[in-house]
Amino acid sequence: MNIGGLLKNSMIDYPGKVSCGIFLTGCNFNCPYCHNPGLVRGRTRHTAEFDPDSIYRFIETRKGFLDGVVISGGEPTLQADLYDLCRDVKEMGYSVKLDTNGSRPRVLKRLIAEGLVDYIAMDLKTDPVEYATYIQSECNVNAILYSIEIIMNSAIAYEFRTTCVKPIVTAREIENICRLIEGARMYALQRFHKSELLHPEFFKETNYEYSDAELEQLKAVAEPWVQQCLIR
Repeated sequence: MNIGGLLKNSMIDYPGKVSCGIFLTGCNFNCPYCHNPGLVRGRTRHTAEFDPDSIYRFIETRKGFLDGVVISGGEPTLQADLYDLCRDVKEMGYSVKLDTNGSRPRVLKRLIAEGLVDYIAMDLKTDPVEYATYIQSECNVNAILYSIEIIMNSAIAYEFRTTCVKPIVTAREIENICRLIEGARMYALQRFHKSELLHPEFFKETNYEYSDAELEQLKAVAEPWVQQCLIR
């Protein structure tokens, strides 16, 4: 298990729960705005703190304070140990939330079928037909669509979310995304935060940020298609 970080407590990463976050390294996407470039590039912290046994001991000691564990990345579904990690966390009595880019639908299907996750948050980067332009040149669009289907047809809690950054996401992309997730329980529009970026050069000559008023306009586009839409 390649662990790149541990968030010891959070009130916002798992809706309705106090959680901690385990960040797994490595990603098969190349999103210019990614704010975890170290995780994407597979940098693992080879320290005692991020040894898997140490992570498990930490989670055990937080019983009674934490309600859930968020497994994020990077892209967690790339790691073969993910099933064991989810199973071990569940056996400790915690709910498990998984953050994913949806590129590995068969992994999601197995996790759901075996009851290893309780909540899935899937990022929809833009209209899937635009992934090859902005996200990953060899992206399997059908895999993204299959993941949407698996999640929406499951009985577990879920959300879809899009980081709103120009020119990758516009009102047209939001509408096209919403057509794919019509009837979804939750769709979150996320503000772009300029911090450490995977490809800062992408934004040098681009008006990339949405104002609060512009985000409200995007929300108005999305709201008719989903049960709940919010801005984060």
